[in-house]
Amino acid sequence: MNLLEVRNLVKTFDGLKAVDNVSFTVPEGSVFGLIGRNGAGKTTTIRMMMNIYLPDSGEVVLRGVKVGQEFKNKVGYLPEERGLYKKMKVWETLMYFAELKGKAGKSIEQKAEEYLKRFELYDRKLSKMEDLSKGNQQKLQFITTILHDPEFVILDEPFSGLDPVNTNLLKDIILELKQQGKIIIFSTHLMDFAEKMCDHIVMIDHGKVILEGSLSEIKSKYSQRNASLTFDGDISFLNGNPLIEKIENFGNITGIRLKEDNQTQQLLKLLVDNNIIIKKFDANDISLQEIFIELAGNEDNINGSSSVSKKEAGNA
Repeated sequence: MNLLEVRNLVKTFDGLKAVDNVSFTVPEGSVFGLIGRNGAGKTTTIRMMMNIYLPDSGEVVLRGVKVGQEFKNKVGYLPEERGLYKKMKVWETLMYFAELKGKAGKSIEQKAEEYLKRFELYDRKLSKMEDLSKGNQQKLQFITTILHDPEFVILDEPFSGLDPVNTNLLKDIILELKQQGKIIIFSTHLMDFAEKMCDHIVMIDHGKVILEGSLSEIKSKYSQRNASLTFDGDISFLNGNPLIEKIENFGNITGIRLKEDNQTQQLLKLLVDNNIIIKKFDANDISLQEIFIELAGNEDNINGSSSVSKKEAGNA
């Protein structure tokens, strides 16, 4: 069942369409990723969902009813531009934001203590916000987002500014919230996080939706002519080979796009015959990063094929 529907949102600033007829659906019980490069229109879309910006046209519908203030009351929202009161102390900040959502008392205090300890901030509970590092401020703002036990959690670039340890902790808590039945919507330009965490995605570029659907179905569709390879040797002999459509070097892994289905065994034989030392070879495998580059790197897809991409992904 589709819990939340974004229908044909349009937003223009100074004659430029930041969001151009964006539509997508968020299913029940999912971690939903709103992905795309910086400036693609993700934050503007989220702000319209939160009624911070009014759309030029379009609407957001919750269980068949256009959203209003009652939706905001159900949401924990972490904005891209973090905003905390610098002179307030950590504990005061947590209690203040919880009270704004109508939550107070021993249960909230206990939950706040648990989160502070988990994020290794308990010894800073009496510190002023301005005395915390940016990373610690980020962690605290995340706690304020979820402390009041919202039904929806909307996170705009939640991993920005966090070190790997705290990034992993944040990821774990997001997945715990999903297990509790929360609906998680987060935007990111980091494809590896989206790939690891999301059940469904919508990919936005230049203000337009270029791909939407179940992540597993999308990967299945786009991986049919793909192989990923870790190797030692020189594979320049593949350039111009009639089997190969495209080669992308991602550093530790090379993605190879074939021209036809069922050519991966021919590719593997070709590599072996040319004395390439193969450390890892995954047939019919493709990363979300590769899919994004394939779509967003092609202006024809951006300007003319978004509806085709959405339809094909949905039918995969």
